[in-house]
Amino acid sequence: MITVFYDGKCGLCAREIDHYRTIAPSGVFDWQDITESDEALKQQGISVSQALKLLHAKDQQGQMHIGVDAFILIWSHLKRWRILAVFVCLPIIRQVANFAYRKFANWRFKRLTHCQIAAHHHTP
Repeated sequence: MITVFYDGKCGLCAREIDHYRTIAPSGVFDWQDITESDEALKQQGISVSQALKLLHAKDQQGQMHIGVDAFILIWSHLKRWRILAVFVCLPIIRQVANFAYRKFANWRFKRLTHCQIAAHHHTP
């Protein structure tokens, strides 16, 4: 299974994951709302703060995909989204997508109270 670690307290994030969840084939994804439980995250050595900042997804081989790479992993297993995954994998497109996603993720992280609380409780 692909384990997706997402921010369930972020309205935009939760809506997007809910959409994916409704169209995802059964038995492919394990959706982990890290604001409900962070045990699976801790087992991966990832802080809640890190996971709140950027989407994380672990593939079937145990490799962690972060940010745009996590979206590509998810999209590649969703009907009608596979073409987006292929498109975003193109070198220049991937670079632009990574830059844009990180800018947005940092902006979102700074604006959400629960993200700031996690950031202040983060211990390296």
